[in-house]
Amino acid sequence: MASHPDNTTLSTSFEPEPVSSLDCADRAWARHAIGILEGDARRSADTHLVNPVFKGLKGISIYLKDESTHPTGSLKHRLARSLFLYGICNGRICKGTTLIEASSGSTAVSEAYFANLLGLPFIAVMPRSTSRAKIDVIERFGGRCAFVDAPGEVYETAARIAAETNGHYLDQFTNAERATDWRGNNNIAESIFGQMEREAHPVPAWVIMGAGTGGTSATIGRYIRYRNLATRLCVTDVEHSVFYDAWKSGDAETTCTAPSRIEGVGRPRVEPSFIPTVIDHMIKVPDAASIAAAHVLSDRLFRRVGASTGTNFFGLLSIADSMMREGREGSLVTLICDSGDRYSGTYFNPEWLERNGIDIAPWSNTIETFLDTGVFKAP
Repeated sequence: MASHPDNTTLSTSFEPEPVSSLDCADRAWARHAIGILEGDARRSADTHLVNPVFKGLKGISIYLKDESTHPTGSLKHRLARSLFLYGICNGRICKGTTLIEASSGSTAVSEAYFANLLGLPFIAVMPRSTSRAKIDVIERFGGRCAFVDAPGEVYETAARIAAETNGHYLDQFTNAERATDWRGNNNIAESIFGQMEREAHPVPAWVIMGAGTGGTSATIGRYIRYRNLATRLCVTDVEHSVFYDAWKSGDAETTCTAPSRIEGVGRPRVEPSFIPTVIDHMIKVPDAASIAAAHVLSDRLFRRVGASTGTNFFGLLSIADSMMREGREGSLVTLICDSGDRYSGTYFNPEWLERNGIDIAPWSNTIETFLDTGVFKAP
């Protein structure tokens, strides 16, 4: 026995805590799960950077990062993998954990895919207006869907279900900007700039993309600054969405009660992953213009793209028009977010467009004319 200066007696004996076999099992499962996710990443070769030529856009090179070729068909495949890795590495996702997400569709599709790979239960909370095609895919991957009437209800409902099931709320809208390493590590920004290295204008003048969760714009904006590039970031927003108004006013408490008609872009609140300080410019795109741009680009690429891609493409054309007016040349990059085949019942359905009072013809004519002649005249 040893004496302490205050005359208390300290024991020199030591009884080690027993090692729990459950702890070892959790770590073993985590290593197994991460191995599966790494295997998916290796099998999923990098997505293509498409370079369509439009004769009216003199001196402007257009590049479309085609995220629709991921195994789950959208940009959200990258995010879902990152969210799963983030949850596992933080010890929040273990064997048997029920996973819950608030989603307008594409993220839930990708998360259902990864949950199925890992044998985990998955519940997607989404608006009733979500396209039937996305719901079908989620269910085919073994996921379940819980529907809400108002878009703003998804957050509270997802958190409640997570508490009731003792599960893990993946929470893409909070974790998107922190689950991805924006400095590199094969993120979308590193991929884009790596693929551009041998092009005529290797450093894009602008990257244009929709807000969505805010995570991808945060990753790209941070990467541009980290690499000390001259590229600027333009973020597009849509009707019935708060990002543009919040960015312009600086009010992060801005909300919107009307549901967005452009899935995957518009949000009723400013999401925690939206980082306005890395954005150089924003454009508010009319829904009719987003859908018209999706139709025109689908015709030009000979395959369908979704309306969120249309939003991106219309924003790109707006930037191209400004550059041409100023006599500047350069490259512009945006994303093909997902396939338009998921929206055959909505954006590519004339009856749906009529029911929603959306006339795309004037905007389609504007876009077609601009691509062919370089003359942009809004309807």
